[in-house]
Amino acid sequence: MGIAIYTLTSPLHNELSVKSLTEGFLSKINLPFTFKGEDFSDYGNEELNLIFVRTGGTENIFKQKEEMILSATKHPVYLLASETSNSLPASLEILSYLTQRGVKGEIIHGTASLITLKIEILFKIQSALNKISRCRAAVIGKPSDWLISSGVNREIVKDKLGLEIEEITIAEVEEAYRKIEEENLCPSECEFSNKEAEKYFPGAVKIYRAIKKVVLEHKADAFTIRCFDLLSSLKNTGCWALAKLNSEGVVAGCEGDIPAMLSMIISRAVSGVSGFQANPSRIDSESGEILFAHCTVPLNMVKRYQLDTHFESGIGVGIRGFMEEGDVTLFKVAADVSRCFAAEGKLLGCQSLPNLCRTQMLIKLDNREDCNYFFREPIGNHHIIIPGRYKEILEGLLR
Repeated sequence: MGIAIYTLTSPLHNELSVKSLTEGFLSKINLPFTFKGEDFSDYGNEELNLIFVRTGGTENIFKQKEEMILSATKHPVYLLASETSNSLPASLEILSYLTQRGVKGEIIHGTASLITLKIEILFKIQSALNKISRCRAAVIGKPSDWLISSGVNREIVKDKLGLEIEEITIAEVEEAYRKIEEENLCPSECEFSNKEAEKYFPGAVKIYRAIKKVVLEHKADAFTIRCFDLLSSLKNTGCWALAKLNSEGVVAGCEGDIPAMLSMIISRAVSGVSGFQANPSRIDSESGEILFAHCTVPLNMVKRYQLDTHFESGIGVGIRGFMEEGDVTLFKVAADVSRCFAAEGKLLGCQSLPNLCRTQMLIKLDNREDCNYFFREPIGNHHIIIPGRYKEILEGLLR
């Protein structure tokens, strides 16, 4: 899958002149693409499909092809406009026409470097959307009782992201757990910060194997689990299981938080990692620093980790991860996928305070004004921390 460029050309324009201008314009786009010309019969087959409005007088030509274009894909119509042959005025008229009809679209215009960058971003967005739409998601058990703002209309999620959410009972995990024999594990592979966590480790591995078995049986690519129920039924935690499964490519979220899971699915599609689902524990709006904490973190996001007990309960196994300092993105999508929060910053370091969940990341936002979002219009308590800078792609994807 790649980038396809289709063209619209008025017959009034001299073809040789237009061809020369087209070749000069497209040669400056420093990305591999397939030139399709005026034949729109396979429009929508590539990851990203662009319509190069080569000349003015093409508005009605577009109108004639409109049904073919709009029926081929739900993605926005992207119009590529040059600086010559009235390309931009025609693009403006076409986009205005689409907007009046409730169809999303965008004009790509500017310097060669700006156009190349924009196309590259759009390609990443379309690739991510296609990955998301192919994802099979599940919630194991119900969302935790305290997630009072995180209810999800699954029909809206299906319509906007193209994915369905299956329900799996927590009893399936508990039954699978009881059928697994406890292994005589050698804990030397892990670093333990106390003896209690070491005692619970074999059971935590059993939970990992049980959840993995259930997830594979349901062919789920992503899930979130009502993990606190395991504290009473299995006397252990799912933190190790989620840390392992996230690092193995399965999106694994905590507390049955479906919006957080959707955010992690988007994160993986965009960045290649699920991200760290965590709570803001302390916000300093003057400095723009926020301390996030949770008891699990994808093992492929950290340079090293220790195993401790779960913070709230004091039992089971929790993960204290230490991620490399550097660029990060904070992200959360709303339950109805109507808006998102995305902010970039720097990870200043990881802490080990005794009165918080085990993995603790101190992040300084580039724009300290972004702290006001948490005080005025937060999207729930859990947010996703992604290594790297992805704000533009995430916001573009949600648009």
